[in-house]
Amino acid sequence: MHTRRHVLFTGLATSLLAACSTMPSLADRPPIVFMHGNGDSAALWQTTIWRFESNGWPRERLFALDQPMPLARDNDDVAQPGRSSTAESMAFLQAEVDRVVKATGAGKVILVGNSRGGNTIRNYVKHGGAAKVSHVVLGGNPAHGIWAIPGFNEQSEFSALSTFLRQLNAPQGPNGDEVTPGVKWLTLRSDNNDKFAQPDGVWIGAPGKPTHATHDGPALKGATNLVLPRVDHRETSFSPAAFAATWQFLTGEAPRRTDVALESTVVLGGRVTGFGLSSTDPASGQFTNNLPLVGAQLAVFETDPTTGVRKGDASHRQAIGADGRWGPFTAKAGAAYEFEIAAPGYATTHIYRSPFPRSSRVVHLRPDRILPADREARAIVILTRPRGYFDAQRDTMRFDGQAVLPGVPPKGAGVSTSKIKLDSDGQRAITGEFNGERVTGLTWPAAQGHMTLLELTY
Repeated sequence: MHTRRHVLFTGLATSLLAACSTMPSLADRPPIVFMHGNGDSAALWQTTIWRFESNGWPRERLFALDQPMPLARDNDDVAQPGRSSTAESMAFLQAEVDRVVKATGAGKVILVGNSRGGNTIRNYVKHGGAAKVSHVVLGGNPAHGIWAIPGFNEQSEFSALSTFLRQLNAPQGPNGDEVTPGVKWLTLRSDNNDKFAQPDGVWIGAPGKPTHATHDGPALKGATNLVLPRVDHRETSFSPAAFAATWQFLTGEAPRRTDVALESTVVLGGRVTGFGLSSTDPASGQFTNNLPLVGAQLAVFETDPTTGVRKGDASHRQAIGADGRWGPFTAKAGAAYEFEIAAPGYATTHIYRSPFPRSSRVVHLRPDRILPADREARAIVILTRPRGYFDAQRDTMRFDGQAVLPGVPPKGAGVSTSKIKLDSDGQRAITGEFNGERVTGLTWPAAQGHMTLLELTY
């Protein structure tokens, strides 16, 4: 494995020299378009955007997308409510690239994608997009499928046996590459910690069943392929290591910093979205979408970061309109905030976040529902890590004083949320900690339709 990594780093250095010779000056950086993964949103790129800004990439040249229906169909050939096909996903990206090119006047853009977003990018570039793209960076892209099991959902876009992936991976160019010629390509993958590049089917609901997938499945012939040790599936795009590799590939030099530079004025905004229901009965399940939650009421409160207690009245209130946008809200630098969202059909959700170091246009908010299995709880608190997973063997974590997080397996990185159900509705502080980040909020009574979300940023 060490030999393999050395080869990959050597290949990266060679590609970086080529990239460096063509990259414009800092003031003229090309636009970067960020494409999220399955069921995700533009919000996951928040820290990546901050790191680009902290190294001088102009904020107005960074575009994170929200695909309205981000979940893939179970069968790519069969229409499914609330889900998108590979063709629909490609059409969405094509329209967004055209919009960015028109708005910026740029000749070409850089595309950066995570997971399913990589499928969309590759499909777009292969079918006419190459003329508008200079570089592509793919993190954790299931390029060769998550499984290759005969008879097991073969036409999912995540099946190596699907028509879609067979066509996408067909040889291109004189060298028979798996990437479209004329564009510089980088793939980033984990050594062995990506839940969707595993030889065992534990993460697809088939533990012990061979998937016929491999750890190096995200690598592509014709690309620069880089291994990032021990990162999980999402961290292949959203970690400091992923940012450093991406910056170096695009510019030919290491970034000045991988942490986030502080801004004296912090202006926040984003979108408020909800969940679709698979039927009129919430017990049958819900699915994410990025559609506006029109009519939701948002209130933002400054809080004491050690107790979660509000420091006075709301700093910002807003009814959510047809575009789903909220903000702009000028926050206090270094202050912690609670975002309270009330909407019909949802619990009044209290989202607590760490202080924001910089401005952001992708502080997306989504209220939750109290599920039937949780209705007997007196209070419900969820700790969530949107930009990565919890790894009990790798990470230092505590949730309400517990070192073992409920719902997080003792081995493997594949769960990004942990839920605590309390038997008392007496309000008190509750804290989630992850690798040095600490978020404290208050519990709220579930019987009155409230729940708490502690959202990690890093």
